[in-house]
Amino acid sequence: MKLIVFIEQLTTGGKIVIGIFFAILLAMLLNFALRMVELSYVIRTKKPFFVHTSFFLKKLSNSQKVILRKQFRFYNKLSLKQQRVFEHRVASFMADKHFIGREGVQVTEEMRVLISATAVMLTFGFRDFYIGLINRIFIYPNEFFSRSNNDYHKGEFNPRLKTLVLSWKDFKKGFENNTDKINLGIHEFAHAIHLNSIKERDVSSTIFSDSFKELTDLLTNKEDLRKELIASKYFRDYAYTNQFEFLAVVIETFIETPSEFRAQFPEVYNKTKQMLNFNFAGY
Repeated sequence: MKLIVFIEQLTTGGKIVIGIFFAILLAMLLNFALRMVELSYVIRTKKPFFVHTSFFLKKLSNSQKVILRKQFRFYNKLSLKQQRVFEHRVASFMADKHFIGREGVQVTEEMRVLISATAVMLTFGFRDFYIGLINRIFIYPNEFFSRSNNDYHKGEFNPRLKTLVLSWKDFKKGFENNTDKINLGIHEFAHAIHLNSIKERDVSSTIFSDSFKELTDLLTNKEDLRKELIASKYFRDYAYTNQFEFLAVVIETFIETPSEFRAQFPEVYNKTKQMLNFNFAGY
């Protein structure tokens, strides 16, 4: 009752301020409630409420779309609606990152489109697809000398500097053979996504991290499956260097040979699919 009397005694300006305050408070409460409902849904289904929106989509130029159609197989496997979302995400990713040529490399439209498309492909099942741990992408013509271990690399990701580094020659080579399960761009972006999921707490990062833990628990608890996986040589030996390399190789394999992966190791395949929230393009 006292609150009603107090409000009635306020000036018009005061009432507006009070109204704005309660509107903001209500919006915060609704947002919190929705987050809690979605969290419950995510825990139960390992999927977000939604991923793609169709509002205010950015567009690629005709020449950029030609690059995707001619050189990026995944894009051509999407529906027309999904392709529009993919184009929006590629345009947004390109605008968000700094592409820098090294050792005489002139950054071309092809480089920007194909590198961005690789990141967007891996995060197409994510709501937040920007991979916040990446600010800069350095492009070398070939293998480059890395001061991180005083050796030559084809690619690397430095989370401290928020920098992804690629050999353009080897990046292109990764897409020349779509079934050898070796793709430099996928491999390095997988590292970035993995570390980004540890740092961030958005819904997609949570699903990715939780699913990877489920995968490692699966292989830890099922010794026969783990031995079968190693004996099969389906994943190259480099996968067993550490958990980071294992994940990157698993994702390379998932993208390039999904049917074979599903047939040989369905449990591992399904955990990887869950991790990436891949429910499109035949995966």
